Amino acid sequence: MKYRLLIWILWPSFLVAGMAEGLLFTVIQPEDLLFFGHHPDISDEGIYTIGFFLIWTFCAVSSALTAYILPGIESPDSKEIDRGLI
Repeated sequence: MKYRLLIWILWPSFLVAGMAEGLLFTVIQPEDLLFFGHHPDISDEGIYTIGFFLIWTFCAVSSALTAYILPGIESPDSKEIDRGLI
């Protein structure tokens, strides 16, 4: 169940991160980025890669928080509570 939960979190966040990166880098060009007033000494592909993994991390955290706060279900015949996905 834990591996299935991991896939439920990572796969949708991967898809959304791909779309978000496409939208972000159609508006912002890597050569226009400045970090603390300096252009990073990284290739454009490196900036795309770092950007993708940062966006994917934020999307995965969002999906994990959603899975964590899903309500549990109390069974009618016992007092045990199913904690949802986690």
